Amino acid sequence: MASKRSVNVGGVQIGGGAPVVLQSMTLTKTHDVPATTAQIAALASAGCEILRVAVPKTEDAEALGKIVPRSPVPIIADIHFNASLALKAIEQGVAAVRINPGNIGGPDKVAEVVRAAKAKGTPMRIGANSGSLPKHLEELAQKDQAEALVEAALEEVRLLESLDFYDFKISVKSSHVPTMIRAYRLLAAKVPYPLHLGVTEAGTPFSGSIKSAVGMGALLADG
Repeated sequence: MASKRSVNVGGVQIGGGAPVVLQSMTLTKTHDVPATTAQIAALASAGCEILRVAVPKTEDAEALGKIVPRSPVPIIADIHFNASLALKAIEQGVAAVRINPGNIGGPDKVAEVVRAAKAKGTPMRIGANSGSLPKHLEELAQKDQAEALVEAALEEVRLLESLDFYDFKISVKSSHVPTMIRAYRLLAAKVPYPLHLGVTEAGTPFSGSIKSAVGMGALLADG
């Protein structure tokens, strides 16, 4: 079923019964503005409706101010470990930020990013990945990785909800397709938020295409 809530990523509605939106990610060093904008243009021409770029360094965050206005599609900043990079990306006008509230520097840092996102009307993507589950969920993951993925995501949901922030979508990615399918089905039954579907570390173009088609196809068939 369609999610009850939706998010608006730079004018593109996700969830709430809107059409499925195709997203990809650039492989360039984001601070290389010509290379990044060229790859964005190529991906947009191939049918991507929103695009994610990696922001591991300050120079990447600063480059967003040049990339965002040149992009034909909304740009999402992919942030890990550094709340200041999320703040800089929001300041530079990205359409959304992808963060892991568990590795951004603690609840105070999450609250700081949330305040900035609220002020700018910037949505987020949060969620869990089978390759980086919190240590306190390792025992659960050994028993049932899908359950562990969902619990990790729900912990992030509860944190953002406690900050009165609801403008986000959620992912629970695994490289194991049956686990990925089951995790998304479990999560969809528990939350009203839109879902970002994906198989993480899918592999080569050949095997990755098959894994992604099977995993996401099964979930899209669910609605």
